[in-house]
Amino acid sequence: MTTDGRIFRDAWIAGVRKHFPGEPKAGYVAPWDETPDWERECATAVYGQVRDFIVVSGGNTSKLTREQKGRFVATCWIAQIHKHIENPKPGYVADWIDLPLWQQETDADIFEAIERTPS
Repeated sequence: MTTDGRIFRDAWIAGVRKHFPGEPKAGYVAPWDETPDWERECATAVYGQVRDFIVVSGGNTSKLTREQKGRFVATCWIAQIHKHIENPKPGYVADWIDLPLWQQETDADIFEAIERTPS
């Protein structure tokens, strides 16, 4: 659903603007309509994965730490990257521990934005 992907993308942009040190690359904050199709598909899929996780957890994801929430988003994103890009750049599939702090914080923000979105 396009709306789901837009919610994800809007949360990403807000997180980048909040946490990125300095001026982010234009692609990091490009609006939904300027985002490549594969990236929109990834955003929509990961939104769905997070939403499903929240639902099957009976809403108890609120008890997770920000790190646990961010790790979940990052892992789901990596799986989508592998689905859409045959030989992704290492930075696209970096493990949580290797992500810059701004990206970890943004991923946690995305999870929490989805938690706040009515089902």
